[in-house]
Amino acid sequence: MSNALAIATVTQALAMQIERNLPPEIDFAVNVQTRRPHSEPPTEPSITVFCYQVTANAALRNADQPVRASDGTLLSRAAAALDLHYLISAYGEENELVGQRLIGSIVRTMYENPVLPADVITEAAQRPYLDGSDLAAAIQRVRLTPTAMDVDETSKLWGMFHQTPYVLSVVYQAALVLVDGREVPPQRPPVREPTVRVAARG
Repeated sequence: MSNALAIATVTQALAMQIERNLPPEIDFAVNVQTRRPHSEPPTEPSITVFCYQVTANAALRNADQPVRASDGTLLSRAAAALDLHYLISAYGEENELVGQRLIGSIVRTMYENPVLPADVITEAAQRPYLDGSDLAAAIQRVRLTPTAMDVDETSKLWGMFHQTPYVLSVVYQAALVLVDGREVPPQRPPVREPTVRVAARG
């Protein structure tokens, strides 16, 4: 589990993972940014990594509430289980199929490395604006899976971006991200005298 910086840390780590795996097929400079798709396509080769939606994880959505004793004492704190949804878009000279070449590299990277590596997460957390992120220490690793979208779903997604032209893109889901609540259960006193009882069956 991790703190509230987990979402931003996953986004930064994902962008870094994509950028560091562009070679050897991509042998030219590519600007990889964590931002929404460009309203005016850039002239230089570019990739945008945009977290467009955060949803409750379906499997754990009912298991994230804090548990308390009858006197109100906190027994286990809340942990929001989240899925992050990413739109990854590629820009470049169409005559040289730069966008398609970039998408090919991205897809290869995701299939070869479906789990965000701990060292990339650690490096991402070193950014000043992510100071204090503890995602790298989380036991639960973040796995990326492609999201299949038909033409209608793709149209609806891009329709959210006002006056933003469509470009070749892929959509991925990052799961599972666990965000801890801030209230910590009090430590219980250690066991002083362990007692073992044996019950005889009749």
